[in-house]
Amino acid sequence: MRLRIEPIVSEAFAPFGQILAPRSVNEGRQDLIQELQNGRVAARPRLSLLTLQARALPLTVIEMERHVHSSQAFIPLDCASYLVLVAPQRADELPDTSQIRAFRVPGDTGINYKADTWHYPLSPLERIARFATLTFVEGTAGDEQFVPLPHSVVIET
Repeated sequence: MRLRIEPIVSEAFAPFGQILAPRSVNEGRQDLIQELQNGRVAARPRLSLLTLQARALPLTVIEMERHVHSSQAFIPLDCASYLVLVAPQRADELPDTSQIRAFRVPGDTGINYKADTWHYPLSPLERIARFATLTFVEGTAGDEQFVPLPHSVVIET
């Protein structure tokens, strides 16, 4: 399967989470409260700082991941743009590869995945990028799940 990247817009991304667009000086701060989901009492917030190598396109995707009990927010600290790849969940709780979406996110815009959202690992596009990410973890196998896709998906520009 071959898939083209589309620009990210709130309406298209809404089933998977929220776009954290930059705010003007007059807009004040943006608080994430209800958007941050933690489904386990013992889980604690984990704020991570990541430096990631850029990925070249076309990109072949062979697996996806999810965090069943936690939302996951990505805030770019230094980034040109990045790829977000998401899929709805089938009745058997696996990613629905027939409905995968690929979005290009500008480097000044963050995203917050809803808990239990199938996605591909964060992928900067033009150059090395730095991010802060927030997830709730227990330190158990229940923190994240990776699954191989039944067939590869090739992401093109």
